[in-house]
Amino acid sequence: MPHKPDTAAVHGGEDRNKPMHSLTTPVLFSTAFPFTDNAELHQFFQGEMERPNEYARYGHPTLRSAEKKLAAIEEAEDALLCATGMAAVTSCIMSMVKSGNHIVVTSDSYRKTRVFIRTFLIKFGIEFTVCEPSLDGIKAACTDNTKLIISETPTNPFLRCLDLKGLAEFAKGKRIKTIIDATIATPYNLKPNQLGIDIVIHSATKYLGGHNDLMAGVIVGKAGPVEALRETQGMLGGIPGPMVAYLLIRGLKTFPLRMRHFNESGQKVAEFLEQHDLVDQVWYPGLASHPDHEIATSLMKGFGGMVSFTVKGDLKQTSDFIDACQLPRLGPTFGGPESMIGQPALVSYYDLSPEERADIGIHDNLVRLCLGLEDPDDLIADLDQALQKANAQS
Repeated sequence: MPHKPDTAAVHGGEDRNKPMHSLTTPVLFSTAFPFTDNAELHQFFQGEMERPNEYARYGHPTLRSAEKKLAAIEEAEDALLCATGMAAVTSCIMSMVKSGNHIVVTSDSYRKTRVFIRTFLIKFGIEFTVCEPSLDGIKAACTDNTKLIISETPTNPFLRCLDLKGLAEFAKGKRIKTIIDATIATPYNLKPNQLGIDIVIHSATKYLGGHNDLMAGVIVGKAGPVEALRETQGMLGGIPGPMVAYLLIRGLKTFPLRMRHFNESGQKVAEFLEQHDLVDQVWYPGLASHPDHEIATSLMKGFGGMVSFTVKGDLKQTSDFIDACQLPRLGPTFGGPESMIGQPALVSYYDLSPEERADIGIHDNLVRLCLGLEDPDDLIADLDQALQKANAQS
């Protein structure tokens, strides 16, 4: 019987018979796991005994513990740990399409996912269409040879939310596979696997690890597809080391506690920003003003700690506001204890011209705020003084 998130985070995937009665999962720094004799080797390869794989690239006991815990938290059959979130994305996509196939990817999906499809897969005869992040947009983009639909939900930076039940029903009727990157939602707030999505991906670097001290990705789904992807990973080699798995296991044990704080803090800060005279618009699924508020509230337990908004000002005034913030750090990641802030125009989309950025909705005064574990009242006070200071300087 599945446990509730707090219990699954602590006990999921844990072996009570650890070596030397250890309470925590041990870190095994070994690249190989030799056999006692040829009889044991034959038993293992014939599936007659359970023991570590012979070589760590094909699996590792510490990684396997992390995978079992992730699967328990997600309420999925299995999980596969990868070196990074992008290793999870690229491994999945390359395993699920071939030359002549067509992919549909939503426009607000993680930019590097779209770049991988546009610049790498196109060389192998794989076609693609980028569409708006909605069920209607996806349906309109599909063709007779569409084999895969990929999206984030919520997306980044505008936190668009897809009707995953409708998407799963549509895709299964068309025999199209679905991949959802749910990094921003996390399995605490949303379980796409339970709604009929084939493969769920997370950058475990973010909320799952939770401390800005590891890089990893995870693929979650039914046992058969995940095992097939495990075979692919053994060839491609995008496997994390045992210390990463250990840090992830440690971070996961407090994951539900942290997510409750992110949900409460995100809602409070978003409501403050929406009422502020020096803010134009706020994107947060927990606000009634968000275009996908109804979808989000019907599917999600909470809305996380990412808030996007536009300030009243130009590129420089927005930069002045960010520089005036004393608590959030200027940087590209999220999900850790420290709040992070930045202008997408100067981070993810720095290489595009202002006109190119504007064409895809990335305006110079757009800010992405990724809340940490600070007290939301302190963050609100800091954001307010920074907005006032930037406005006074203009």
